Amino acid sequence: MVILGSKSPRRQELLKSMGIEFEIRTADVEEIYPEDLKGADISDYLAKLKAQPIKPTLKQGEILLTSDTVVWHKGESLAKASDREEAIDMLRKLSNSTHEVITSVCFTTLDQQKVVNQTTEVTFCELTEEMIVYYVDNYEPYDKAGAYGIQEWIGLVGVKEINGSYHNVVGMPTSLVYNTLKEFSS
Repeated sequence: MVILGSKSPRRQELLKSMGIEFEIRTADVEEIYPEDLKGADISDYLAKLKAQPIKPTLKQGEILLTSDTVVWHKGESLAKASDREEAIDMLRKLSNSTHEVITSVCFTTLDQQKVVNQTTEVTFCELTEEMIVYYVDNYEPYDKAGAYGIQEWIGLVGVKEINGSYHNVVGMPTSLVYNTLKEFSS
């Protein structure tokens, strides 16, 4: 049985679309990581951190999935925006440039743990101030790394190019998750 340690509706929908039956079991975790971590090391660390409080609830045969997504841009992690101004600032930074979206998934059972991650490059066209403000005010992307959802309006009108897995940018590297689950089940 798969246990999803996430409240994310996007991750839940992706698992459902893959035909994977799961139960949701979450715990609140303060997403703080050591300052010396960069890129995938951040999302790997946070995916493992999110598994810690849920692991004691696991039963034999259950596989816990926890995950984290990081937007990595010019040596800086753009996490979830705390407010409107921070979201607008993040989108200004991403405008007319390429960034990496890194999603890590931690698979935890009673006796083992494995973390995998995938990176996708996303390039935005030049976003006008009007586009940025419209998106932030109408979609309130405060629960998303980098302050945007590729599946929303800004992704439809602002993404010029994507190199890698689209679903990774949405929040879960689906092919990687599916194949890793197969390894755990065999």
